[in-house]
Amino acid sequence: MKAIVHHKYGAPGVLEPRDVDKPAPTDDGVLVRVRASSVNPAEWYAVTGTPYVARPAMGPLRPKHAVPGADFAGTVEAVGSAVTDLRPGDAVFGGTSSGAFAEYVCVRQAVVTKPANLTFEQAAAVPTAAVTALQGLRDKGRIRPGQKVLVNGASGGVGTFAVQLAKAFGAEVTGVCSTRNVDLIRSLGADHVIDYTRVDFTRSGQRYDLLLDVAGSRSWPECRRVLDRKATLVLVGGPKANRWLGPLGHVAGVRLASLGASQRVVFFVAKFNREDFVVLQELLEAGKVTPVIDRRYALSELPAALRYLGEGHARGKVVISV
Repeated sequence: MKAIVHHKYGAPGVLEPRDVDKPAPTDDGVLVRVRASSVNPAEWYAVTGTPYVARPAMGPLRPKHAVPGADFAGTVEAVGSAVTDLRPGDAVFGGTSSGAFAEYVCVRQAVVTKPANLTFEQAAAVPTAAVTALQGLRDKGRIRPGQKVLVNGASGGVGTFAVQLAKAFGAEVTGVCSTRNVDLIRSLGADHVIDYTRVDFTRSGQRYDLLLDVAGSRSWPECRRVLDRKATLVLVGGPKANRWLGPLGHVAGVRLASLGASQRVVFFVAKFNREDFVVLQELLEAGKVTPVIDRRYALSELPAALRYLGEGHARGKVVISV
């Protein structure tokens, strides 16, 4: 089968098309013919081998997984003997630790049927970004109806899902984005939109119960100015310029500075599980959440897609057609 592989770390140009062995499903696994995938910051880090502090997990000297890619949507090709809820021919979407930038991927639990109202490309835009937004708001942020929620970095992959999910949870949502994305964020249901090029949201005088910080662009003192006394700050991302620590430097700085504060500060890394994909599946089918796609690339154009994502200006998701 065709796949995009890398055997060394570096700029996206280290990615190369190769013919590799087609995987076979385990007893509890599902083999999927991939129709579409999408790119995430996680793939940027995996390909560039940064931050260096994460190298033990990624592979100290060379990538542990030659074929990157976590998000996929496609058609079931075969199932293991223990799989009873899916069968060959089913249209599905889900997430895996690696291997999705290929014609076939073998997965285990985090896969469900694709909503009929979504294309394969739309479904492939969901996994990493939507699961991160869901777990950040619901599990770490403990979102409740009626709360005031601020999403900093509302126009990216995670942010566009977070705005919609927060509204689905019954919150009053404010999104922070640049001028060109104001109409987009408003169209996703945000009650208020702040253009950070014109207004400093940390000096707006408003207070929020929950701040989901995807952009990672503000220090703890700045964030604290907009947090209610018992509010929660959920850190999702941060600047990636530091090759040694990447966003972890920002996260550690905020966590340390917030020690002793009345507000909760939480950092997490999303984990795929079937239960959360079912939750998203239902919201997508009901039309309460809709993926936002910025650009589409062919599998052979993956290096260009990753370079575009690395520039940090993608609106919603960048998808890969396979």
